Amino acid sequence: MGENTRPGDRDSRAGSGEWLVLASPFVWAPSSNGQVSLAGIDTKADVGFREVFNNLNSVFMGNLEITNRTVGFYVDGVYAKTRQSERLYGQKIGLSITQSTFAAGVYYRVYEQALGGSTVFGEPRTWRVEPTVGVRWSQLSTKVNIDSLGFSTKKKTHWTDPFIGVRMQADLTDRWTLSGEADAGGLDTSAKQTYNAQAYLGYRTYVFEHPTLVRVGYRVLAQDYRTRDFTGNTFKYDVTQRGPVIGLSMRF
Repeated sequence: MGENTRPGDRDSRAGSGEWLVLASPFVWAPSSNGQVSLAGIDTKADVGFREVFNNLNSVFMGNLEITNRTVGFYVDGVYAKTRQSERLYGQKIGLSITQSTFAAGVYYRVYEQALGGSTVFGEPRTWRVEPTVGVRWSQLSTKVNIDSLGFSTKKKTHWTDPFIGVRMQADLTDRWTLSGEADAGGLDTSAKQTYNAQAYLGYRTYVFEHPTLVRVGYRVLAQDYRTRDFTGNTFKYDVTQRGPVIGLSMRF
């Protein structure tokens, strides 16, 4: 690369048909609110924001996207493991939940409005609207134990549901951007429903000469799933997770 050539100059010369890869690792600190029923035992899944780091064993979140700026394909993954305890009828009940959620989808840019000027990546500032459809796969491993009674039971289950939603992004300045996404899944049955929404404020910069968007935001993931467990009772997982997110999106 010549001395007078910057990464942004190369990017601005790229045609709109060039395929790009965006890798986005994130850190998510979600609180939880809802109810879990297993083997006839109803347990609240309530973890406040102040308790997140005490109850959260591990959490990973990331996104990989391939796009030519008109159509794009992506995979999104979340892994979270939490544990908590509460008292019910004088007994201490422990609840452990391991959740894995992976979504794969496609989007198409149906609307783009020029906002004037260019970004630091050498691209026109715009407001973009992109409907999206895809499939989300979820797996849950839930364990309930009552130590005083020597009782312990667990349930592992997984399900797949289609989703539909919309993505939007607006370039506020040459560096700052505002983006958001919302989708709903499980519309094919009342036994499994998912609602996902996230919004981010991003700052454009370069990391190792790669165009990078540093992001801070907030994400909400609500899931309601019901089936039968081995006791014949209803297994219910009706939990909403919400919390701040920080991460980056690097373009290759």
